[in-house]
Amino acid sequence: MNEITCNLHIHSKYSDGTGSYTEILQAAALDNVDVIIVTDHNIHVDGVEGYYAVGRKKVLMLIGEEIHDQGRDPQKNHMLVFGANQELAPLAADSQELIDKINQLGGSAYIAHPDEFALPMFHEDDISWVNWEVTGFTGFEIWNGMSEFKTVSQNLWQVIKNAFFPELVAHHPLNQSLQRWDHFLKEGRHLNIVGGTDSHALHIKFGPFTKVIFPYRFHFSTINNHLLLPEPLTGEMEIDKKGVLNALKKGSLFVGYDLPASTKGFSFRIESDEGTAFMGETARIQRSAIVHIKLPHPSEVKLIHNGEIIFSSDKQDTISYPVNQPGAYRVESYIQFLGERRGWIFSNPIYLEKSKR
Repeated sequence: MNEITCNLHIHSKYSDGTGSYTEILQAAALDNVDVIIVTDHNIHVDGVEGYYAVGRKKVLMLIGEEIHDQGRDPQKNHMLVFGANQELAPLAADSQELIDKINQLGGSAYIAHPDEFALPMFHEDDISWVNWEVTGFTGFEIWNGMSEFKTVSQNLWQVIKNAFFPELVAHHPLNQSLQRWDHFLKEGRHLNIVGGTDSHALHIKFGPFTKVIFPYRFHFSTINNHLLLPEPLTGEMEIDKKGVLNALKKGSLFVGYDLPASTKGFSFRIESDEGTAFMGETARIQRSAIVHIKLPHPSEVKLIHNGEIIFSSDKQDTISYPVNQPGAYRVESYIQFLGERRGWIFSNPIYLEKSKR
């Protein structure tokens, strides 16, 4: 498998971000990001996808969309759309109709910031997802950089501290989002995760001073998606776009917090008597199977089956663990950074089923 770095959930001047595509691409190249997916609010910009050269680095820019019903107050139920390749914002008022259309077009529908807190002092509402009757969505944005800023900035001092020292913000996905995901997995639903920076590069005024909250380049060094492709990137936009979108739809990726240490090189697979399965895939067994986990360096690691921790270690980089129960298996890893325990790696599931033979 070939690992590439993809940063997604990015806003430009076309909606409520402050940067041009050129500025966003330059930031991505400086942080060695391979693919960016711009997801402006309720607008799909055509004709701009492609490879862009920034110095010696080529970055593939794709266009998705973040869709929500602008007539709703507060404007909850935000959906990240990848690979639909057309404007779908007119369907925003009916989440199920929107999901069904995305699936019909062969795209991916990820619920954005499923759980979050309000930030009243800045008139920022809680815009979590509330329409949990819907079905057919691809998965969740399990970790959102700007939502976490709201979570950890509940008074003026915290807002100022986190605005000037953004490296202090990220801790881990919200526990309620992880628990919600595990609940669905335990029910037998196959749901993927992505991580989103929710980049805006917002300009905030503090008296006579203006501060850029989370510049694009900072965001691109934090919560990334590490996609696993069957073939290396070719440099041909249409071929590579297909590979990226297939990985997002299949769940062939892990979410990595790359600021404390690069998560590149993480691997997770299950080998059974009927073959090998990777993230987003299903392994079938007759008797038993072995989970193999490889971390970039020793750290805290957990193997989770249907929401229950079945193996944990405080400091280990290579794990082989026998399993035989059907269900969803996933991996979490944590690391110490700036004096606190931080989430580091969150894998997509591998599903285990009993062979019918």
